[in-house]
Amino acid sequence: MIPKISSGKSTAGLIRYLFDTKRAKDHTDPHLVASWDGFAPDPGRADDFAATKKLLVADLDLHVKQARRLNRAPEQHVWHCSIRAAKSDRHLSDEEWADIARRVVAATGIAPDGDPDGCRWVAVRHAPDHIHIAATKVRGDLSTARHWNDYINANRELAAVEKEYGLFRVARGDRTAAKRPTRAEQEKARRAGHDKPARDRLRVTIRTAVAAASSVEEFVHLLSHTDGVLVEMVYFPSGDVRGYKVASEDTTTADKQPVWFSGYDLAPDLSLPQIRKRLENTEAQPTDELGRRRPDPWHQATAATERISHHLDQSDDEASQAHIAAFGEALDSLPLIAPQDLRPQLREAATAFERATRSRIQAEHHHARALRGAVRAILREPAPKDRTALAMFLDAAILTVIAAARWHQLRHHDQQVAAAHQSLLHLQAAYDQAAAAPLAALAQRRPPQQTVDRHIRHLRQAVPDHAQQVVEDPAFDAFAVTLTEAEAAGHDPAQLLQGAVDQRALGDADSPARVLVWRIQRLTATPSPSTRTGLASTPHTSYGTTPQPAPLPLVAGVQRRR
Repeated sequence: MIPKISSGKSTAGLIRYLFDTKRAKDHTDPHLVASWDGFAPDPGRADDFAATKKLLVADLDLHVKQARRLNRAPEQHVWHCSIRAAKSDRHLSDEEWADIARRVVAATGIAPDGDPDGCRWVAVRHAPDHIHIAATKVRGDLSTARHWNDYINANRELAAVEKEYGLFRVARGDRTAAKRPTRAEQEKARRAGHDKPARDRLRVTIRTAVAAASSVEEFVHLLSHTDGVLVEMVYFPSGDVRGYKVASEDTTTADKQPVWFSGYDLAPDLSLPQIRKRLENTEAQPTDELGRRRPDPWHQATAATERISHHLDQSDDEASQAHIAAFGEALDSLPLIAPQDLRPQLREAATAFERATRSRIQAEHHHARALRGAVRAILREPAPKDRTALAMFLDAAILTVIAAARWHQLRHHDQQVAAAHQSLLHLQAAYDQAAAAPLAALAQRRPPQQTVDRHIRHLRQAVPDHAQQVVEDPAFDAFAVTLTEAEAAGHDPAQLLQGAVDQRALGDADSPARVLVWRIQRLTATPSPSTRTGLASTPHTSYGTTPQPAPLPLVAGVQRRR
């Protein structure tokens, strides 16, 4: 159950709507299930509907009129709360809805338990699955009701109701979610033929720009050179930059003016100060040096992603939140560089995981500098010709999403858990598509059986609990080829395999053979193989500045202005 609370000026107007059955076709059998004293007149059960409705409005407004004579009545004197059960819930009886209504008005401060001066209220049921509570905010002592944080308090009480009544347990938020489009915004988008309102489309565009930019200046430059997007900087009277606002060219007001949104209006982490914190904590990538090959950014991003699950096991929540936020930026960037057929799933995965990137825990972004730097470097590299690097990253990403869901679950972040699970479905689909061709190509080069048997012995020694699962895995041939080619390149297969197993838990993997394929390929990517290669990840390097690249397209299908 989720409450929806609003205020208004007309008690008569609200009561008229609640009992209307002509214009509102879904209003069936409207009637009272509870009221402030249990004796309020019920138009839905009276012979003279109009007269009873007028009497009910007068009774609800009694204290408002008295306070108005003393100039003490609030302008917005009507309090309206609708409560809807989930589709899967059983139909509650009138008595059960009455109990819920009493609990909600008590929890919100409208009519506290045992308070004779509580506000006057009624609960109207005009459909099987929900009720509306209509109240006036003036108490019996003519003071205004103290109903601060009414939404939070109502939500908390309804969570208890769900548990006690055995109803569907709603994943409740922590007030860090992005603001949802209003009904008017949704209708405007529908009339214009857009699949999403401007608010949602702009949020995706800005998140992608943040993932691609290496500075605030580049972030603004990317936005201002994106077709269909208007951007303006906002300044303090002193001339200092205060923030920014954006609008979609295809969404205007009645007088053809842009509908502007500040970054914070779109999501709490998209305000300019929050964006600046993230961009300032991005690790610069090394330039090519004579005689030394620059690390592969795809391998660096994969290694940094794999380490996130270990970071989430630590006690530093602020660092963990930073790693999850940086990983969200990595997902935002993938549709820019992925093959066309993978972009829809990757875009859906990033959109879903966006909710999991924020919580009440403040991120200390300097902990995730390496991943951000690697992602920016990937965007500045030519797209890989095959899908091996992308499949390798997605394999690590899947386990990272699982780890993030567990981390949020331990902290009772219900909405973030649900978002991670939704993202996982799209990531898995994208990974299956991306990995199919590289694995099939590897499997065609299956080594001799004698070599395969030797690798199986190494496997049983390195990972006895999962050895048989790897052998029976459809990707086993690709694993055998990968280990054989690593051995031919000079790596010790036993130590390499042990290193791959030590650095990546296999318990969460649907296909442990595929996990080992990507891990071994990354560990053997160094130009000079040695025994240590199988035991260490990409070595740490000193970093310099990276030349600024040409601007990037922000969203697939959106062309940059020339």
